[in-house]
Amino acid sequence: MMLLDIYEPGETPLPHAGDSDRAAVGIDLGTTNSLVAVSVNGRPEILRDALGDGIVPSVVAYLEGDDEPVVGRVATRILEQEPELVVASVKRLMGRGTGDVASVGGHLAQKIRDDGQGGMVRLDVGGRIVSPVEVSGEILRTLRQRAELVLGKTVDQAVITVPAYFDDAARTATRDAARLAGIEVLRLVNEPTAAALAYGLDQGAEGLYAIYDLGGGTFDVSLLKLEKGVFQVLATGGDAALGGDDFDRALAEQLIQERGGGIAAGDVKPVLAAARRAKEALTEADTTTLDLEFGSRATRHTVTRAGFDALIAPLVARTIAAAKAVLQDAGVGPGELSGVVLVGGSTRVPLVRAEVTALFGREPLSDIDPDEVVALGAALQAEALTIGSDTLLLDVVPLSLGLETMGGLIEKVIPRNTPIPVSRAQDFTTYQDGQTAMAIHVVQGEREMVEQNRSLARFVLAGIPAMVAGAARIRVTFTVDADGLLTVSAREALTGVEARVEVKPTYGLTDDEMTGMLRASLENARADVVTRLLAEARVDGRRLILALDAALAVDGDLLSAEERAAIEGAKSALETAMTGDDREAVVAATEALEAAGRPFAERRMDRNIRRALSGVDVSRLESRLQAG
Repeated sequence: MMLLDIYEPGETPLPHAGDSDRAAVGIDLGTTNSLVAVSVNGRPEILRDALGDGIVPSVVAYLEGDDEPVVGRVATRILEQEPELVVASVKRLMGRGTGDVASVGGHLAQKIRDDGQGGMVRLDVGGRIVSPVEVSGEILRTLRQRAELVLGKTVDQAVITVPAYFDDAARTATRDAARLAGIEVLRLVNEPTAAALAYGLDQGAEGLYAIYDLGGGTFDVSLLKLEKGVFQVLATGGDAALGGDDFDRALAEQLIQERGGGIAAGDVKPVLAAARRAKEALTEADTTTLDLEFGSRATRHTVTRAGFDALIAPLVARTIAAAKAVLQDAGVGPGELSGVVLVGGSTRVPLVRAEVTALFGREPLSDIDPDEVVALGAALQAEALTIGSDTLLLDVVPLSLGLETMGGLIEKVIPRNTPIPVSRAQDFTTYQDGQTAMAIHVVQGEREMVEQNRSLARFVLAGIPAMVAGAARIRVTFTVDADGLLTVSAREALTGVEARVEVKPTYGLTDDEMTGMLRASLENARADVVTRLLAEARVDGRRLILALDAALAVDGDLLSAEERAAIEGAKSALETAMTGDDREAVVAATEALEAAGRPFAERRMDRNIRRALSGVDVSRLESRLQAG
């Protein structure tokens, strides 16, 4: 007879003795630190090592003569001694090309390499060439191994969180990294959405919630709407160049000034470390003292919370401004929110909490460790996707998706902040007579002109029937799945010929670029409209010239030499105006050419009617019309 262990409801230990030998987990793949968690019966738990540490630093060391990389705490110690053998903060490089990382190359210990096949970033780490996908794969493999060791099960499925601002390329790179680690990605979930899940906001709660996420290097804020089990991200924003590291630098600069300045480059890290310790101490205390010993001097410094607050106040103000912008995007006021959730270790700073409370008029939710909250939410979603849930997650497209049209213009098909999954279609036509193919250029961004945004993919729809310009009907469909991955297809209505592409570029937008693009779209809104109107005027002018040239080639004999000269003169004036930047001049010249060619168009119509009636008995036609 078998004895059964009996537990109170909700207190069954992990893992269940009778469970399957496989498990699905939630993973927070972070820039600085990563965590893995599992959920059973709606109770998520961080999976920890033998010392009770749940955090795995996102650092990978490639030692000489050692085939297996070293990941985590040990790698961080190697980083201090041999930085050229260690990769840290690789998340910044996910989905990026060599051109994208030129600006950060000087801040990396490794040399940037180009694979020669589309510009994918690769790093030379002690003579070993690795890609960001491979490095992230090692971190994910370590997390998987920890989960399997703790749970005693095979772990080959996971929900992985990504920043809300991750573009299509970075999301695809994350999936590829998981594949290298032997993990099937059940869903890529935006980090703010995972945080809201961890707080159980999906359990019967309804209303609007703000997720304020301040990490070491980046800041994100998202507005979520919960209604009848549907979890929708209404708007997202932030500052990809702002985080707790900036707090450390501000204090470190003051400490250096107090010492009289002029420290060696190798002494910067000890000062930053001391500043970080002081910041953490001031979370609980009003005053802290620290000693700096390097070079030939030892100095003691006293730092007060009030003094620290004064240093970081401008930085915190930037996060509040970004939060206000997100509320404005969604068209809601702070008083309409049902709650605020804090995410990221830097939200422990008292000034941050005070300013968030002042903005939203309520105490934020912060009883879950802000370092762990994202992984816990991911674990809940992993359980929901493998066992079942009534919760529906609706994230959003972070930047508008569209395609290039004539004149270098962008036609936006899916605007930013559109809930996903989503599918949108739009009809387009040919530009020239006899056109039998159309080049589809998929772009992402908020500006009006193609060169001001990011190219995602190109493909060609061939086999279009030769028709006059504007007669063909090509339907272009954009589909974004629940992971934020994009597929674009084009179909010609008459023949049914179709082409499609899964947008999988080898590089993508950086967080800085994405934030910058949003900011630029606001700062240049008026100029962009002017540029677009000028481009549209040029396109209209070019259409008229092409149509007129085609008509003159067929029916030019209808014009006298003087009339032809007048049309050619108006055409020349339009071509000259189109080379300038005066939209009104282009419009006026287009109208002048239309006026000059109007008698010609009328004569062509008369001729075409006569041709159509050639050989027809006019009297019989008149009698039919009268009888009708």
